[in-house]
Amino acid sequence: MRRRPPVTPILGDHMEKGQGKNQNSRLCLLVSLTAFFWLALLYFHFVVLGGNTAVDESTQEFDPVSLNAQTHNKNTAHPQQIPAPPLSTSPPKVDVQPRSINNGSSNAQPKLITRSTTDNSTSHQVENYPFTRALRTVDNKSDPCGGKYIYVHDLPPRFNEDMLKECKSLSLWTNMCKFTSNAGLGPPLDNAEGVFSNTGWYATNQFAVDVIFNNRMKQYECLTQDSSLAAAIFVPFYAGFDIARYLWGYNTSMRDAASLALIDWLTKKPEWNIMGGKDHFLVAGRITWDFRRLSDEESDWGNKLLFLPAAKNMSMLVVESSPWNANDFGIPYPTYFHPAKDADVFIWQDRMRKSERKWLFCFAGAPRPGDPKSIRGKIIDQCKNSKVCKLLECDLGESKCHSPSSIMQMFQNSLFCLQPQGDSYTRRSAFDSILAGCIPVFFHPASAYTQYTWHLPKNYSKYSVLIPEKDVRNKNVNIEQWLSKISPEQVKEMSEEVIKLIPRMIYADPRSKLETVKDAFDVAVEAVIRRVTKLRRDIIEGQRDDNFIEELSWKYALFDDEEQVDLGPHEWDPFFEKQKDGKENSNGSSAEAAKNSWKIEQRQQ
Repeated sequence: MRRRPPVTPILGDHMEKGQGKNQNSRLCLLVSLTAFFWLALLYFHFVVLGGNTAVDESTQEFDPVSLNAQTHNKNTAHPQQIPAPPLSTSPPKVDVQPRSINNGSSNAQPKLITRSTTDNSTSHQVENYPFTRALRTVDNKSDPCGGKYIYVHDLPPRFNEDMLKECKSLSLWTNMCKFTSNAGLGPPLDNAEGVFSNTGWYATNQFAVDVIFNNRMKQYECLTQDSSLAAAIFVPFYAGFDIARYLWGYNTSMRDAASLALIDWLTKKPEWNIMGGKDHFLVAGRITWDFRRLSDEESDWGNKLLFLPAAKNMSMLVVESSPWNANDFGIPYPTYFHPAKDADVFIWQDRMRKSERKWLFCFAGAPRPGDPKSIRGKIIDQCKNSKVCKLLECDLGESKCHSPSSIMQMFQNSLFCLQPQGDSYTRRSAFDSILAGCIPVFFHPASAYTQYTWHLPKNYSKYSVLIPEKDVRNKNVNIEQWLSKISPEQVKEMSEEVIKLIPRMIYADPRSKLETVKDAFDVAVEAVIRRVTKLRRDIIEGQRDDNFIEELSWKYALFDDEEQVDLGPHEWDPFFEKQKDGKENSNGSSAEAAKNSWKIEQRQQ
């Protein structure tokens, strides 16, 4: 800014020379003071205030993460070259619910739930988060593992490997030693009848996911020893094997001991403090009810792993999840097929497309005479009275039902495979039938649709049939007539959808790597990474899930991440009313289902 020129006074003719000289001096002084005042004012405005603005702008330009926007740098360097922001042991606390991505409230009228954003009055403030470096790897296009890194905790062997050394103690009725062989796949199956393909088939125990998943993780191509790069953190705790040792004849202290010790170990690690465990996940090859004991009464079933406060932050992958809880996620039961090459998968799919299916529908299972709500007896009766149904009764003494060859052969020869509830909502049989290209018929949405949302399409009618179990129980439906009304064209389309799902339902051989095919392990890991990444971005953007209703978790599972969740009345509400009557607790029907599920093993001996 230029300085203003001094103003020259105009003097009148009547003024005397002496008076004019003194008047000029006073005027010069007044002008000088005025000029000094304006100069000081201009200096304060442009230098002092303007300088602070420049500093703020400079800070925003170089700070790595903004609360309003994610960093998108196409020229991001390889993760090892990215300077890590300072790690904080006390990251910003944001209440982000584990499963939900939307807000919720329970009203009688339909309620559309949308995500809320906190009032960002500090929109120009910038803050570093300890997971910033991991998020940056997503945008590094030159790094094939960008946004995919997994850090695996190096747990003491008592949490995993020591259990395998004591494999005889893992089940009261089953010698699990043979089933933990071959990296958890069990002994190879004999293919004398030609039911299977030549390689990749094993007598896999349905509860062996703990060791299979851990061994698959050892082959994961994007493992890292730098936890600051990790998109998620894996905890290789054999939770299913642990509880299997102590369910019968042990007090609650023994049943809880390993879980409590694990949490104590994890919460002391710096990796835990980054997100309070919300970026951690573990796998348990048993149903969720084995880990949901509500009280310390010795008569109560299972342990309380999934009710421990710290464990609620982790994601637990189980073969059956709870419709009313948010910290567990369903993954497929293991089948008998574990391919080592992509070609093994393609050859099997082509074989299933060409399979001759002479039976309209089939059922493999045993009745539940002690359960008045079970429809198995009525299904068996309908199958026996039908000329287009194949039946394998699986009660004690029926060896064919426990023969993988007999079961798979029946499924391969049938168009539809009936999959009612077993001792709990889900059955391994559902995955065996999909592997055989047989269209599954479910009678409860919790048998698949609200369980395996990572692995199965949300449009369930494309690959399956739902017949409400109450209609079967009340004898209001004839299964043969129901299935016969489906046109041959639609059956063909559904069968093709089932065959396309096969790779996502199986666990590849942990001792090898598939090239292009994504198996159940790959799908689960990708889903966990998506979930953790979204949680992190929600924290940065101030997204919150206020008023999340955990007991309606099954409704949230029906929608994609960015969809609005309708918590209003739903046609499946009658299927999930058991939670509201107060009976779904550790002494209730769910616990009984878990306890009864062990009878499967007893029957097989």
